[in-house]
Amino acid sequence: MGMKFADRMEGMKGSAIRELLKLTEQPDIISFAGGLPAPELFPIEEMKQVCMKVLDQDGRASLQYSATDGYLPLREKIAKRSAKLGFKADAKDILITAGSQQGLDFSAKIFINKGDVIICESPSYLGALSAFRAYQPKFVEIPMDEDGMIMEELEKALDTYTNVKFIYTIPDFQNPSGRTMSLERRKRLMELATKHGIPVVEDNPYGELRFEGEIMPSLKCFDPNNLVILLGTFSKILAPGMRLGWVIASPEVLQKYNVVKQGADLQCSSMAQREVNMFMEMFDIEAHIEKIKKVYGNRKNLMIETMKKEFPESTTFTNPVGGLFAWATFPKEIDAAVLLKKALEQKVAFVPGETFYPNGGNANHARLNYSCMPEDKIVEGITRLGKTLKAM
Repeated sequence: MGMKFADRMEGMKGSAIRELLKLTEQPDIISFAGGLPAPELFPIEEMKQVCMKVLDQDGRASLQYSATDGYLPLREKIAKRSAKLGFKADAKDILITAGSQQGLDFSAKIFINKGDVIICESPSYLGALSAFRAYQPKFVEIPMDEDGMIMEELEKALDTYTNVKFIYTIPDFQNPSGRTMSLERRKRLMELATKHGIPVVEDNPYGELRFEGEIMPSLKCFDPNNLVILLGTFSKILAPGMRLGWVIASPEVLQKYNVVKQGADLQCSSMAQREVNMFMEMFDIEAHIEKIKKVYGNRKNLMIETMKKEFPESTTFTNPVGGLFAWATFPKEIDAAVLLKKALEQKVAFVPGETFYPNGGNANHARLNYSCMPEDKIVEGITRLGKTLKAM
């Protein structure tokens, strides 16, 4: 007699990106597939000092159970840094999570019943779609242009559907498109959400990685009724292996996240939380972020310039001013999944775009990551990919 799994498992599939990352472990593969930070920028020497100081000063507590909501000094620092996004937060409004991915999973668990409507950008982040899909919602996709989600289409969707549980958005350097929502549209989105009383899950892993101009204000700046649930992470500004992110929300909502966290894993690593907190006490995290931005900005510029030279004229692509990704659009007859197979023969990997559309279709797109590969490999990989495209 076979095992009987929950119905939700029928709609759950492994991440296409995680499967691709297995291929990219081969040293001869030039990978634009993952959303990986550059490992050479990890502050290894600094973290050696941090780890020793944590153990010397607070060793027993760092190896013990601790509070579900997280290490208070770390939450206080996150609250203080929220001023960069244009609003004031308090430590009591913050829950530490195992990366922002856990915040996405908790959001789904807290809000979604089977058949509920989730509104998201089209395309949208695959990891979020996977987390939400486990709870069997209906996805309503809102098309985008260079200024982000198109508000007229969002308004139509909110007027049409009565069981919308939340709007999911990545306003800054969106994954996968690299687009940034304009200030006018941020204000309009919150006007619509406030009018309809719909929560907004604002995913902000990349907002501080802006290569030019000023950091855009969070949607929470335009949120009179505390509808925004803001997700952040240290993965892109420090190191993803720490697995530390956070949720900022109203006390009523955050209490739900705390309860779910208790059932999931009790707490995040006491050691990791103290290490990140100590890093910010011993070193200048703002200077570290500036270093990251300079490297990523240069790599982005190099990728864009190489695509202009090597890709067919029929291909278009976004030119983001921050984040980790560019988004390429091919002629309709080009299936990016077929292109990937041919590209892998040339030892180049990327993520086909169709997987970022919750309802499928749109096979003629690709997400290209520029943060993880050194400059020479960016040029070589894009050149190989351009030749493969021309051959198709």
